[in-house]
Amino acid sequence: MTDPIVVVGIGADGWDGLSPAARRAIEAADVVMGSGRQLALIPESPALRVTWPSPLVPALPGLFEQHQGRRVCVLASGDPMFHGIGVTLVGLLGADRLRVIPHPSSATLACARLGWAAHETPVVSLVNRPVDTLLPALGDRTRLLVLSRDGHTPAAVAELLTRRGFGPSRLTVLGELGGPGESRLDGTASAWSHEPGPRLNVIAIDCRAEAGAVRLTRLPGLPDAAFTGDGQMTKHEIRALTLCALAPAAGELLWDVGGGSGTVAIEWMRTHPLCRAATFERSTARVDQIASNAEALGVPSLAVFGDAPAAFDDVPADLSTPDAIFVGGGVTQGGLLDECWSRLRVGGRLVANAVTAESEALLLQWFSHCGGQLRKFQVYRGEPLGGFTAWRPQLPVAQWSVTKQSKGVVA
Repeated sequence: MTDPIVVVGIGADGWDGLSPAARRAIEAADVVMGSGRQLALIPESPALRVTWPSPLVPALPGLFEQHQGRRVCVLASGDPMFHGIGVTLVGLLGADRLRVIPHPSSATLACARLGWAAHETPVVSLVNRPVDTLLPALGDRTRLLVLSRDGHTPAAVAELLTRRGFGPSRLTVLGELGGPGESRLDGTASAWSHEPGPRLNVIAIDCRAEAGAVRLTRLPGLPDAAFTGDGQMTKHEIRALTLCALAPAAGELLWDVGGGSGTVAIEWMRTHPLCRAATFERSTARVDQIASNAEALGVPSLAVFGDAPAAFDDVPADLSTPDAIFVGGGVTQGGLLDECWSRLRVGGRLVANAVTAESEALLLQWFSHCGGQLRKFQVYRGEPLGGFTAWRPQLPVAQWSVTKQSKGVVA
């Protein structure tokens, strides 16, 4: 059997901060791989030094094949299994091929400096994500850590917080944690004026919302006003009930068919950072409004495709097997429900809403074949009528929800 690939976490304190076991692993290696910065932290040795190419991930299989049979050590920043290269290597090579020697992560060190409880502090990585990804994690009087892409990230975060009603939030930027050049900058988001600092930094945010700021939580049922567009959307009350029927869980994938303004897919993704979604919409103008809403509400990775069911074939493999499907439009389109049912994995959930008599009749047929739950909702909203308040009825909505029990297609 070949020696396992040893993945050693190394901090800004370099060689001095490594355990004896980590040092021995590096000294025993025939090949040491890492970034130029990481390789500069270890002393000279006979080992071949391989600097990571760019782009990295596509090159990894070839690199390890090239050095097969040699003792390979990979250097990683901090804890390799915390937003690090270790996670990538486990997916590529398998956990049994690796031996991981972790170092304290930047998040652990940040909590130690601030006196924050690490187990109670959420961490959001912006290393490879847009800054808007931070939005779902924001809440008045909450604390969180942000892993920065570079020295410009703190200013971008401060600008986002100020623009979204969190200007009073207190920011602490910790640079080069654990190293001889460790630094700290403090301030508030709205008054942030510091120049870009170290590329390696962690932002600690003690969130404070402005008076009157719109409160947007991860729980389903955001106000309709949180979305822009032409008004084609699943409304607030029905959306909350629909998402409860879809029952999102971490890591699951939703297909939102008939996206409109993207409300259901966006709220699905906001429930947990690992939730994914693809939405299908025939109107080009609405495709644009879905993308705009997704960015504004912190889920810019929402995938948007064209008209269903034709666009189902355009979906990449990693989004091709949904755990749940919501049909919010086009229920009566010929073959749409059949195609959705065939794409849904066994054990997955399908939820369809209907507002017309024709679409409601079709859901009743599917209910008679597949079972599930058939419900009808009627929502009234209180609105002014002269000097009084009257109940204004919204369109009643029939909803069919079902869990797929077999691979069969309904005739």
